[in-house]
Amino acid sequence: MDQKIICNCCGREIEMKQEIPVQDYLHIRKEWGYFSRKDGEIQEFCLCEECYDKITGAFLHPVRSVEVTELM
Repeated sequence: MDQKIICNCCGREIEMKQEIPVQDYLHIRKEWGYFSRKDGEIQEFCLCEECYDKITGAFLHPVRSVEVTELM
């Protein structure tokens, strides 16, 4: 299966080697529920790391970050 991963913000394609991404990215899937104007919708998007940094850098409250010392 030749599935491309595209950053929804800048349009950059995430590089793949043998169907495995070699660049990290953020994938978000949100199923909207009651009390939203999007009730019953599922939305998905991807962001490359650079766009993630740009967007979260503009947050009024910074993203909480915890360092992981043991990587799997």
